[in-house]
Amino acid sequence: MLEKILPENIYNILAERISFKALNEIRFRTEKPIVVILDGQRYFLGSNGITSNLKEALSSSKVMIEDIIFRASECSIYSVNEQIKKGFIVTQGGIRLGIGGDFIEENGVIKTMTNFNSLNLRFPHEVKNCSLPIFNYLFQNENIQNTLILSPPGAGKTTFLRDFVCQLSQRNYAYNVLVLDERGELDLGTPQSLGNFSDKISFARKKIGFENGIRALSPNIIVTDELGSKDDLDAVIYAANCGVNIVASAHCDNMDNFMKKDGFKEIINLKVFKRFVLLSMREGPGTIEGVYNENFSRIINRN
Repeated sequence: MLEKILPENIYNILAERISFKALNEIRFRTEKPIVVILDGQRYFLGSNGITSNLKEALSSSKVMIEDIIFRASECSIYSVNEQIKKGFIVTQGGIRLGIGGDFIEENGVIKTMTNFNSLNLRFPHEVKNCSLPIFNYLFQNENIQNTLILSPPGAGKTTFLRDFVCQLSQRNYAYNVLVLDERGELDLGTPQSLGNFSDKISFARKKIGFENGIRALSPNIIVTDELGSKDDLDAVIYAANCGVNIVASAHCDNMDNFMKKDGFKEIINLKVFKRFVLLSMREGPGTIEGVYNENFSRIINRN
């Protein structure tokens, strides 16, 4: 898919000089050097591959950025406008293009984005068995516990969730798992990327996804990425009150900061989540720093 959306010269450099397995992000900013993130480390992209020398770095132009977005939309910006209004496009295979530009609002409602000026291409990776070190700690008496995965951006939350769903399938836990893939990043597009027992709702706000999914698909577990808004958290409480278990993620860099997050106070006070998993970039994406219970007591220490 990447060869279809990147300029030919950029793609050729990447294909010939860089391991796609190590590629986390590529950042394009108007009239600034192209930045490549490999295994969590930042480099510039030069004609001969990655470089730490700014003088050797290739720069991106506004035209280049617009062209990449146009290609990613399969030549129809209109067809992906609902995604663009949220600031991203997701391609087949889960490559996510975060977009910088000017939002156009009308009566407080975002209509579209124009004047594109930056792009962040994030590449999903299937890291098999990454959830296994703590898999059993997320169960109690054979029942899965409501679990929230916490980490800074890019530290492996989505990869962990994806693998956890697959591990349920591989161990023949025949739960009905509803994957609410609001940003299109959880599903890699392969038949087994979400196991054998999952249903999927994509690109829907969590409130709609939770309510409609529970009515239509009768899930035992809902798995979703990046809780943040009050609507997201209200949807979690709604699902928990319906007897559905939740495995989700949220942005945070440590437990002290999480406990201070205003939007999560009700969830914390209600003890909706019985397990918290903290990930970091300390030894690369997905480093497990600890598992905590609903009282924030540590169950398992860092790797």
